[in-house]
Amino acid sequence: MNVYETIKLETRGFEDKAAVVEGDGMLTYGQLFSSVGKIAEALSEKGVAQYHRVGLLCGDSIDYISASLAILSLSAVIVPISPEQPAAEIGATIDRIALDFLVFEKGVYDSGDAAALKSEGFYRKEFFIKKMHNVEGPCKEYYGINPAFIRFSSGTTGTSKGVVLSHETIIERTDAADKGLGLMHHDTVLWVLSMSYHFVVSILLYLRRAATIVLCARPFPEALIEGVISHKGTFIYASPFHYNLLARSGLLSAESLKDIRMAISTAMKLPDEIADAFSARFGFELTEAYGIIEVGLPFIRISTDKRGSVGRALPDYDVALVNKDADGTGEIHIKGKGMLDAYYSPWQSREAILKEGWFKTGDLGMIDDAGFLTIVGRDKDVINFAGMKVFAYEVESVINQHPLVEESMVFGVPHPQYGQLPIAKIVLKQGSGEDFDPDDLRRFCYQRLAQYKVPKDFERVDHLPKTASGKIRR
Repeated sequence: MNVYETIKLETRGFEDKAAVVEGDGMLTYGQLFSSVGKIAEALSEKGVAQYHRVGLLCGDSIDYISASLAILSLSAVIVPISPEQPAAEIGATIDRIALDFLVFEKGVYDSGDAAALKSEGFYRKEFFIKKMHNVEGPCKEYYGINPAFIRFSSGTTGTSKGVVLSHETIIERTDAADKGLGLMHHDTVLWVLSMSYHFVVSILLYLRRAATIVLCARPFPEALIEGVISHKGTFIYASPFHYNLLARSGLLSAESLKDIRMAISTAMKLPDEIADAFSARFGFELTEAYGIIEVGLPFIRISTDKRGSVGRALPDYDVALVNKDADGTGEIHIKGKGMLDAYYSPWQSREAILKEGWFKTGDLGMIDDAGFLTIVGRDKDVINFAGMKVFAYEVESVINQHPLVEESMVFGVPHPQYGQLPIAKIVLKQGSGEDFDPDDLRRFCYQRLAQYKVPKDFERVDHLPKTASGKIRR
């Protein structure tokens, strides 16, 4: 099985339909497949073949999609690398995955001894290719799983391992996700997220369903607004950050999103204030989704009356809460179709990772009587204060509502008497320094949280450490 061949098979009859739109340019499905074939030929001439791990270092674009599909068409393995990562992280990814080749667009990496990758298949960008010299190859099991994709997880809870997905797994998880998304060929998807972190379930699913993808990330929010108005988008897959900007934009009217049938919020928990502002402005509810690179997209909240939850498990998934406390909060375990095939570095097989088919997500949650799951935090983010649990995210969501606070991070520090004390690092909004009073913030928290949950100290910082995908590094 090959996911690229599956896409070609499933889009027969749509060769003249718009596949990807970028600015004032566009490729039909027929043109896209032609471009992929030409790029694949150029890659093959440079030695790229089945099982080779090919790092792709490229900004979001038509060329990103074409290059990715070309790699897949050769049964080589995509290793996405974000050009927004610092040089040290890019180097660490190259070393840990033991790349066979690095393909990168001009200007984002030191070309050095790299060769130009010339092909008429590229739309706008210039590319180079560098052959890497690795002493050690992958584990023998790697060759038996039909690998297609390796991506480092977000790294919020320790060292990323490199999630390996096969062609079969990608097909399974895109089919499973579509039971909640319901993509069709007449959908126009407005795309703003990074393809380096959101490609397998999303972009590949849109292509399988012959939808039109409009790239709206640059410049933002102007490009997204243009997508809404000019391209009459029907589907948005974005983060709370993007929806917050849309809700505040003076360039959109209440009727501007009337063609949108679903607006998915993902990548982080959707704050109530953003959900409120969006629904008040545009007259419909954002749909919250819970995605995990090891699992896929197992939860999508479509119901409008369960704000704060991520919905019920989609049909191909089961969920269980393990080690529940007295309040019903437990560790979230999931099993279903499209689970990861392995971790690459160090190598762990699917059988070693999953316990009787169940994946331990590292998240903590509660399930109500109707089966709706609410995420309350990560098990490594729980602070034990005097025998009581403090969930860092719950406290952060309150602190972030203060009018002078831009963002915060709550964590525990050891204490001989209380076990751990909750402490908060806060970043103030620009120009708010002179007006800030920590006692005022403390009173703000006491009015909204149980006393034991209020941080014992507030530390002002200029910025919070982030992972490459934009999540707070804890």
